[in-house]
Amino acid sequence: MTRPTSPPWLPAHLLLLNKLTELKVGQKLNEGKTKQIFELLDQPGLVLVQSKDQITAGNAVRKDQMEGKAAIANKTTSCVFQLLQESGIKTAFVKQHSDTAFIASHCEMIPIEWVCRRVATGSFLKRNPGVKEGYRFSPLKMEMFFKDDANNDPQWSEEQLLEAKFCLAGLTIGQCEVDIMNRSTVAIFEILEKAWATQNCTLVDMKIEFGVNVKTQEIVLADVIDNDSWRLWPAGDRSQQKDKQVYRDLKEVTPEAMQMVKKNFEWVSERVKLLLEPQASSRVVVLMGSTSDMAHCEKIRKACTSYGIPCVLRVTSAHKGPDETLRIKAEYEGDGIPTVFVAVAGRSNGLGPVMSGNTAYPVINCPPLTPDWGSQDVWSSLRMPSGLGCSTILSPEASAQFAAQIFGLSDHLVWCKLRASMLNTWVSLKLADKKLQACSL
Repeated sequence: MTRPTSPPWLPAHLLLLNKLTELKVGQKLNEGKTKQIFELLDQPGLVLVQSKDQITAGNAVRKDQMEGKAAIANKTTSCVFQLLQESGIKTAFVKQHSDTAFIASHCEMIPIEWVCRRVATGSFLKRNPGVKEGYRFSPLKMEMFFKDDANNDPQWSEEQLLEAKFCLAGLTIGQCEVDIMNRSTVAIFEILEKAWATQNCTLVDMKIEFGVNVKTQEIVLADVIDNDSWRLWPAGDRSQQKDKQVYRDLKEVTPEAMQMVKKNFEWVSERVKLLLEPQASSRVVVLMGSTSDMAHCEKIRKACTSYGIPCVLRVTSAHKGPDETLRIKAEYEGDGIPTVFVAVAGRSNGLGPVMSGNTAYPVINCPPLTPDWGSQDVWSSLRMPSGLGCSTILSPEASAQFAAQIFGLSDHLVWCKLRASMLNTWVSLKLADKKLQACSL
């Protein structure tokens, strides 16, 4: 007996969804206050996350229907996860499937809410009398809460989490895993904080959850991040707050009040799309003294591409054709696009110093040193006449990274990729150490 493509026990909206998209939705795996999780019969390891038109507060002590909330929440979550994934953060999100649902990797959820705070407000003030609202945390304040509705999600210490010895999808949650989630929460907050700043919005605090991918046993950001997940204050002004706190603060739930709440949620879902747009154009122009340096320059271009920065390769010699070098320089100065020049010249580096002395744009020396004369040639990149400010970076990948750090000051998307790269490097070292310790034991 074969199982029907659309089980008769599915909700009506999912039956229609199945018919339209031929998605083979299986049994319901889990249901929360604002979403349902369904297995996908034809896509092992993936699930469908279906949002609901329900809004709750106080562990569902207050609960109301809000028409259109499922679509609003799904749009917000999908945009947020897209931003994080494009930055390099590992998440369970795969793709948005419909107005009210997205596809995600199947995870066993770690029953902890990780809360990250930039500004003191809400429950933190009640638990920490004497701290005034608006106190700014630098570094960020981290807290964790055990997901237990019956006991109002009690705050846990790191020691409690470690002693719980959770085992999910075959992975035991130990010190390494706790450290990774802690460090990841900070990076995720900082990325979203930087992104919301482009809209003149202060990300006050945020809660997220992690899961263990059932296929890879990897800890990833999971669940959802929507307007239930954070506090957002436009222009840093609490009186303009656009998040679920408006609903929590209602003295009486009326149709007019719910319309105001919905309007706020729609405002966020529209603004969140703008977080995916770059705030500034940029490019790297690599000048090489000879095509023999092409392999070195291609490494720079590949690294620039990983940060989303266009990279142009040109051939010119400041010794043999200084007029042409300066003409090329003027070509890229004339269109107004912020540019970083990278000078790739072996032997005697004339490119970097000549460029640095004739442009106000940043210049990076990245000489392709050779084993025989490299220790002598490098001095032509290091010893500059007075008045020249070009830096020297020997690694082609590092020169691209430095250019990205310059552009990241004005383009949040580049900055976000840099921040995620820092996190991923840290995590890889942490996992490598864990693996080595296991081998040693």
